[in-house]
Amino acid sequence: MGQATIKSRRKLRILTWHVHGNYLYALTQVPHEFFIPVRADGRAGYAPLGSKIPWGANVVQIKPEDIGHHSFDCIIYQSKSAYEDDSRELLTPAQRALPSIYIEHDPPRPFPVDTQHWFHHERGTLVHVTHYNQLNWDAGSMRTRVVEHGVPVNSSVMYTGMHPAGITVINGLQKRGRRMGADLFLWARERVPLDLIGMQSEEMGGLGEVPNLTVAATMANYRFFFSPIRYTSLGLALVEAMLLGIPVVGVAATELPTVIMNGVNGYVHNDKALLVDVMRQLIADPEMARNWGEAGRQTAIHRFGMDRFIKDWLAVIAEVTEVDDGATPRPTEGMLLAEVQAFPHA
Repeated sequence: MGQATIKSRRKLRILTWHVHGNYLYALTQVPHEFFIPVRADGRAGYAPLGSKIPWGANVVQIKPEDIGHHSFDCIIYQSKSAYEDDSRELLTPAQRALPSIYIEHDPPRPFPVDTQHWFHHERGTLVHVTHYNQLNWDAGSMRTRVVEHGVPVNSSVMYTGMHPAGITVINGLQKRGRRMGADLFLWARERVPLDLIGMQSEEMGGLGEVPNLTVAATMANYRFFFSPIRYTSLGLALVEAMLLGIPVVGVAATELPTVIMNGVNGYVHNDKALLVDVMRQLIADPEMARNWGEAGRQTAIHRFGMDRFIKDWLAVIAEVTEVDDGATPRPTEGMLLAEVQAFPHA
């Protein structure tokens, strides 16, 4: 997938943190320079980037204690601890006053609709990764934007569906419990063949952690992707599955009902027995699975493609920093187009 054709007047120097590796990789496809603080002990938010992901030359690792000696154009926070604690410890007052963005990866907790967001910045924008997140967070007077996920297409892997079973991809599912649908996964697995991959998945009889670069090849052999999640954002693994042409069956919660059209590119519902019936149909009918999966692939290309993601992020960064290239639309305009393409019968 080629990068967006839009060019900024100059490359900006952006400080951000390593919170979600796959998301950070997508974010760093935006044609700016990104500086990532790392610590030798690899503590949360400061783990070295490593070699498992093909980071670009525009990604620079720096020591946290050196942050104050660098000049930046923008700060992108991705965790509450980075914004509330680390910024005061590591950033100078002038750096804390720079144009700032907070990427909120999750919906509010513990209260779904009555939780106030902690990000308040005179030169800031709160960016949500789904409209569902934006709808539920109480952001007060803060300016908010939505930039939906962008996931690179892995053209070397395509769906085969040869294995008549479903695949679920969730890290730490047992520990995360009902919110992530641990009970629903176990209930469904008693009735249809389902495998689980992800960190600590062995605790639930899963296949263990699969390296990032081989997740796609692992998923592609399964007949369908199952999402048992009750309450979260929209998982990158699910989007990656759709881009491979894998049909999705899932709980009709989070952002997922706006992505899946039942009987067209997958199936979502809140009747768990009905979901199992659909899984059985997909196992019995590989052609139906392939047709749904191909429709889902087209949906994902339009809605979660990297060109759209990069353009949206260029727009947000230009808006926050007031570096206007004169060619970048607001991200909401691109989102409207994506929705029309994802819902051709609307």
